[in-house]
Parts: sequence; C-alpha cells; structure tokens
Amino acid sequence: MNTTIQDIITRRSVKKYLDKDVPMELIEQVVKAGTYAPTGRNKQSPIILAVTNKEIRNKLSKMNAEILGIDSDPFYGAPVVLVVLAKKEVVTHIYDGTLVMENMMIAANSLGLGTCWIHRAKETFDSKEGKQILADLGITEEYEGIGNCILGYAAPDALKPQPERKEDYIVWVK
Repeated sequence: MNTTIQDIITRRSVKKYLDKDVPMELIEQVVKAGTYAPTGRNKQSPIILAVTNKEIRNKLSKMNAEILGIDSDPFYGAPVVLVVLAKKEVVTHIYDGTLVMENMMIAANSLGLGTCWIHRAKETFDSKEGKQILADLGITEEYEGIGNCILGYAAPDALKPQPERKEDYIVWVK
C-alpha cells in the first residue's frame, strides 16, 4: 500500500499526550502541509495560528473548557495547538479550513505525531477575549475559527485500534 494512503488509514484522534516538546522543524512541516490544502477558487481563505507558547496554549484551553462547561483540559495535554481560522466573506471558508485541518492531521501522522480535532474555535474567537487575542496578533475580525488541531507525541496507551468501517460506507454506482 502506498505511504500516503497508509498515513490516512493509520491516523487516530489522540486524547493523551506525552509531556514532551515537539521540535519546531516538525511543526513547520505540519503547518506547511496545511497551506497546501485545496481551497475554493484558490482563495486561500484560511490562516493557521501555530501556538507553541505555553501561556497562550493554556489560555485557549481554559476558554475552550469554559465553552464546553468542563474543568479539565480539552486539549488533552498536547503541547501545541494549531488553530485554523478562515475569512468569513469567502463562501467556501469552512470547507477550506476543514481541508487545512485534515492535511495537517495526516502530515503529523506521517511524522510520528498525534493529533485530534478539537471544536469550539468559532466560539473561542467570537468571544471578547478571543477577539482580543486575535487583535493582539494583528488579525482582524474578518476571520472565523474553524478548528483546533492539537499536536504532540501520543502517549503509548492513547493509541487504540481503528474501528472497522461500516458496511454501507460506499455505494457503488456503476
């Protein structure tokens, strides 16, 4: 089987991470893969916030947890958060951002890193505090949060077997 398909098939949503920093060169490769995702009419509406700053990472985690109504870390201890936002005015912005997320998740798996899509990026950056974070980074309110791609080294007991695919997943039209 070709390695790209193998990386797609073996990717898992990781919900437990080792307390280990991810080398910047690997993060750079993952985000670069995200920038090569297809976008509607090649508008390239998404941007990626590559959050390696622990203080900001923890702030985003806390905000996400509050939206979810929990006290635990919704980022499962992952040291890196790759936030995808996209320009609201672009009709395909949600799809564009979703493709960026998937590219990064597959790229990370190919590099031996774990990821998980964490929702509530929209709600986080629609909040007053979220808008201020973006403003402090020079990012205008024309962007909407699409998703949080958490990234790190998976704890050994975090990798569970892939569930079987449902029987009626594919409908052949010949």
